Amino acid sequence: MSRNYQKRSAKEYNVFRGIFQWITCTLVYATYYKLVFNLKVEGRENVPKKGFFIVASNHVSAIDPFLIIHATQRHIAYMAKVELFKNKIARFFLNVLGAFAVDRAKLSVSTIKTVLSLKQTNWVLGIFPQGTRDKEGSLENINKGFASFAKTLKCDILPVAITGIAKENRKAFRGKMKIRIGKPIPYNNNIEEMMALWSKAVADLSEGSK
Repeated sequence: MSRNYQKRSAKEYNVFRGIFQWITCTLVYATYYKLVFNLKVEGRENVPKKGFFIVASNHVSAIDPFLIIHATQRHIAYMAKVELFKNKIARFFLNVLGAFAVDRAKLSVSTIKTVLSLKQTNWVLGIFPQGTRDKEGSLENINKGFASFAKTLKCDILPVAITGIAKENRKAFRGKMKIRIGKPIPYNNNIEEMMALWSKAVADLSEGSK
């Protein structure tokens, strides 16, 4: 892995990468999961049409980013743990979809610069506050990084809850996959407060999906 995938410039988030993201996430993934697992999206009217913000969702499956991109209908650049870029196939898709690497042990200057460059584009930032996948319905091990970014970048946080997507809950033609989008959480200087508001929003959205 010779390239530094923690660093991306604004020009990399171009129309071609955006088209590839739409084809992959909406035309391929969303179409399949709508037909086979009855995927539903609620709250799309809460997604800002313009401006920069952070999309923060619970994390239960490897397909979460693809379906959330479809649900919000915004181009999202996701932070992905640097270990994922060591796999050639994963690296190819992560790269063309606009994801960038983050070292969870130590946040690099390159990663910070990439996040700042996103503000110069029509893309938004995607983060899973739980870091790694957790069991559905659980909101544990929440990392404060997403709230810290919101404070530093002075941007809102869009809470998203996904249910019925975990592999063990998928039932072909009988599924109840749902993505619910809440109202944006305004940024403020209190990181703990933003974390608490996000946790409550996602918990409420998840409960409403049942």
